[in-house]
Amino acid sequence: MEETLKELGDYIVAQRAADVVGFEVAYGELNVTVQRETIVGLVQWLASDPSTGFISLIDVCGVDYPQRELRFDVVYHLLSPTRNLRIRLKLETDDVTPVPSITSILPGADWFEREAYDMYGILFTGHPDLRRLLTDYGFEGHPLRKDFPLTGYVEVRYDDQQKRVVYEPVKLAQEFRDFDFLSPWEGTDYVLPGDEKAKDAPKPEQKSS
Repeated sequence: MEETLKELGDYIVAQRAADVVGFEVAYGELNVTVQRETIVGLVQWLASDPSTGFISLIDVCGVDYPQRELRFDVVYHLLSPTRNLRIRLKLETDDVTPVPSITSILPGADWFEREAYDMYGILFTGHPDLRRLLTDYGFEGHPLRKDFPLTGYVEVRYDDQQKRVVYEPVKLAQEFRDFDFLSPWEGTDYVLPGDEKAKDAPKPEQKSS
């Protein structure tokens, strides 16, 4: 499999040298780093070329590396049903430099790109409807950025009693922000909700043989 992926990587570089920064085969997957400005042309070629056939979009997501000048990776996962192969495309950008949208080639990228915009603030030019997808009305900031604060934000919800949208401070109870790294075989030192009776229940007696 690795030899097949390496041959595919060499073919992509030979055919689209201006679009590709480099590639590697790692853990049984082909990872191709591409130029931001040419992503649309490259995706179109990957979908239409008979030797590749990457017509199925699996995912588009963002990754945040705040220590870098271009802090975001935009990662595309594509599938070739005819060759039964997957490919990962990666490009770099920041929070002000937009990435060309691939929705005109693979319409399934619509919601994926909206999610990357909502969670990371990654901009996409040419997207038909680039607006927030998962956060509330009037939400400020991008929750999956690594510098996003855990407190100090408001929660927006619809109140059934007041029959309107209300804004309230986010409440993060301290007990829900503690992580228990004990082995599940050892159990916890505290009683989990709903286990009160189980803790107090007498153990069944063992019959001696």
